Amino acid sequence: MKKILTTLILTLLLPASITACGKEVSYADGTYTGRSEVYESEDGSDNGNGYGEVTITIKDGAISDCVYLTYEVDGSLKDENYGMEDGRIANKDFYNKAQKANAACAEYAQMLVQNGGLEGIDAISGATINYNEFVEAVENALAGAVQ
Repeated sequence: MKKILTTLILTLLLPASITACGKEVSYADGTYTGRSEVYESEDGSDNGNGYGEVTITIKDGAISDCVYLTYEVDGSLKDENYGMEDGRIANKDFYNKAQKANAACAEYAQMLVQNGGLEGIDAISGATINYNEFVEAVENALAGAVQ
């Protein structure tokens, strides 16, 4: 009985405390771009993960479109050739992993539009670094959209 009463009280009070503590954010209509920092390799070589960039469209105060792309440290786009060596698949497992991470970019962008924000978007297995870059880039883009 005590547990039920405690759960009931928390259920009633929690939404009120979130509303009281949080401030509802509104976004100005427009197109905003955000970029993550460049994630370089630990040894300082050019073999790092690179960075992510989002372009977010706000319409009627809500996120209506998002494009998320990732780039190598040198600024080249990670595309269907990402994971290849000299234009060929030298390591099929590495290539498949790189392409899976690359495909997750579109999924992250779609989830952002569906959810209307970052809340509820979790990292996709095999694309955690892209997720971290995505979150940072989205936060940077939306910071410019806040009214």
